[in-house]
Amino acid sequence: MSFLRHFLLAVQFFTRIPVTGKLAAWVGYSPAMLRASAAHFPAMGWIVGGASAGVFAALCWALPAQDASIWVAAIFSTAFSVMLTGAFHEDGLADTADGLGGGFTRERALDIMKDSRIGTYGAIALMLAVLAKISLLVLLAQIHLQWVLVALIAGHVSSRYTPLWLIRCLAHVGDTPQSKSKPLADSISRTGLLVGGVWWLLAMGICALVLPWQALLAGALAAVLTALLMGWRLHKRLQGYTGDGLGATQQLSEIAFYLGLCLAASVSYI
Repeated sequence: MSFLRHFLLAVQFFTRIPVTGKLAAWVGYSPAMLRASAAHFPAMGWIVGGASAGVFAALCWALPAQDASIWVAAIFSTAFSVMLTGAFHEDGLADTADGLGGGFTRERALDIMKDSRIGTYGAIALMLAVLAKISLLVLLAQIHLQWVLVALIAGHVSSRYTPLWLIRCLAHVGDTPQSKSKPLADSISRTGLLVGGVWWLLAMGICALVLPWQALLAGALAAVLTALLMGWRLHKRLQGYTGDGLGATQQLSEIAFYLGLCLAASVSYI
């Protein structure tokens, strides 16, 4: 029952899927529960990635068999994923870009990241991130429709596993009295990492039935390297992570995963 409660709390916190009424009362809430629910962050990738893949496949089936149809499917599946999460992670990417780009000191960077307004760095980061996602999804669909459908699931799951390691390895430096990630500030347990790893391995194992394992490995390595780079950057500039930094890590790791798959496909077709 605790496992299911933590899972549903992750659904409630990390997505816009309604967990309300009697169900929400049964799930309950406490900072400790929310901290434990972080272990199911990769599982949210199953939900968001699977739903996005369904939208992509449905539009490719319903639209005319034209090259432009792939672009339409990529745009709408991306938009659907944003709606499903309430732009939770995109907001983190924008705030992190504004803070790290516009703040010359640690204190100033943290102040900028708390500002709800989007600046130049944040706007550019969002634009480039969305363009990168859509372009890479179109490229994967041109390789094979199965590639992009599987990539959406694997990419969303992988990009939600890498931030757990930042929680484990770095200190929380956000505005803890007000931060949404305050309950995560006490780090994540080894059991939590293990549970998240099981969700990730399950995704990789199933996706390996469709994609070559070399391609999945390339995508995973790209996501991990991106998370390591983000962790290094956050540690150097802020001496730790914030909730926005975790969102930025998710976004960039997802893009890196798709890029890794495309690069692996390029090598395999030479």
